[in-house]
Amino acid sequence: MGFLIETIFGGLMTGMLYSLIALGFVLIYKASGVFNFAQGAMVLFAALAMARFTEWIPQWTGLTQPLLVNGLGFLAACAVMVLVAWLIERLVLSKLVNQEGITLLMATIGVTYLMEGLGQTLFGSDIYKIDVGMPKDPIFLFEKTFEGGVLVNKEDLYAALIAAAMVALLALFFQKTATGRALRAVADDHQAAQSIGIPLSRIWVIVWAVAGFVALVAGVIWGSKLGVQFSLSLVALKALPVVILGGLTSVPGAIIGGLVIGVGEKVSEVYLGPLMGGGIEIWFAYVLALLFLLVRPQGLFGEKIIDRV
Repeated sequence: MGFLIETIFGGLMTGMLYSLIALGFVLIYKASGVFNFAQGAMVLFAALAMARFTEWIPQWTGLTQPLLVNGLGFLAACAVMVLVAWLIERLVLSKLVNQEGITLLMATIGVTYLMEGLGQTLFGSDIYKIDVGMPKDPIFLFEKTFEGGVLVNKEDLYAALIAAAMVALLALFFQKTATGRALRAVADDHQAAQSIGIPLSRIWVIVWAVAGFVALVAGVIWGSKLGVQFSLSLVALKALPVVILGGLTSVPGAIIGGLVIGVGEKVSEVYLGPLMGGGIEIWFAYVLALLFLLVRPQGLFGEKIIDRV
C-alpha cells in the first residue's frame, strides 16, 4: 500500500508540472483562439535564458551570492520573455487578425522553429545547469502509518507546490480581474471586443507575456531537474495530451488533466510496464488523449461548440 501511495505521489507531482506547461496553451487559446504550438519552444528558450544569465551575471558584475544571482537572472529572463511576447504580437499576430485557425497554427509552428534556432544562436547548444537552491534529498512521510514510510523527493515536492501556487494565481487572474475578463472577451470575438474598446494588440501582448512567464517558471523547474537541453521542448509537448484531456479553454481542465496523466503514466509504468516490456510512460498520455478525441473531443471541461446551419 505504501508503494502504491508513493507512486501516486510521484505522479501527482509530475502532473502538476504538466499542468503548469499546459496553462500556457490554455492562456493563449482563451485569449486569441490560437493553438500555440510554440509553447514547448518558449519553455526551452526561457530556461536557456535563465541558465545563461545566471552564468553571465557573475562575470559581468562580480556578484557571487547565489540568491542574488538567481534573482537577477530570473528578472533578466522575464524581461527577455516579455520582449519575445511583444515581438510575436508586432511581427506575427497583428498581421493575422481574424485569419483562419489553421493560418494561426502554422504561424506558431514557424515561431517554434525560429525560437529554437534563435535560442541556439544566442545561448549556445550545450547542456546547461540551473541551480535555484531546491533541496534534492529524499524524505520519508507517513512512517507511522506505513511500514518504511513513503519516499518523496524534496525537489519534486517543492516544484509541485510552486506549480500549484502558479496555477491558483492564474485561475484567480482569469476569473477575478478586469484584464482576465477582457482576455476572455477577446477569445470569444475579436471584432466585438474591439468594438467595445478592448485594445486587441495590448491584450495579446499581455497574454503572451503571461504565457512566457509561465514558460519561464516551468523551464526553471524542469531545467533544475533535467538540465537545460534542447530535448526540454519535447518534454514540454507532453502538455499537449493534457490540454486535449482537460479542454483547450479550461484552466481547471489543465489542472485535472495534468494530474490524471501524471498519475496514470506512473501507475501504468510501475504495474503494467513489467508485463508489457516497459516504455508505457512514453506513450500513455498520447493514447489516452486519442481515446478522448474519439469519445469527447472537447475534453473533460472544454466548451462544446455547436454550429447551427
